[in-house]
Amino acid sequence: QVQLVESGGGLVQAGGSLRLSCVASRGTFDTYTMGWFRQVPGKEREFVAAISWGGTRTYYADSVKDRFTISRDNANNTVVLQMNTLKPEDTALYYCGRQSTRGAIARMPEGYGYWGQGTQVTVSS
Repeated sequence: QVQLVESGGGLVQAGGSLRLSCVASRGTFDTYTMGWFRQVPGKEREFVAAISWGGTRTYYADSVKDRFTISRDNANNTVVLQMNTLKPEDTALYYCGRQSTRGAIARMPEGYGYWGQGTQVTVSS
């Protein structure tokens, strides 16, 4: 059973940066796609970014493209989301997830079977 723990959230002013980390323990990490999603109260969990198992393919939501960068370090079972030029609308609880199956990269939360507890990001205007 994969366990995921996110960290790095916090309060930042608009235009600032944050670096989220997700560390995996137990189970298998390095042969699965990893993703970042976010959720605000009353709304569905929203895709932010995903990275293939080898790190060669990345995908981003249009709303974060050119501002966020996802990367991974398989040797340390870690996936990172570097967030720059943050906006108030980026405020959310951010989750990392491990895709349930190997293969095509999923951009829907239903494609991910393991989640962390989330880390809160709050961007003030």
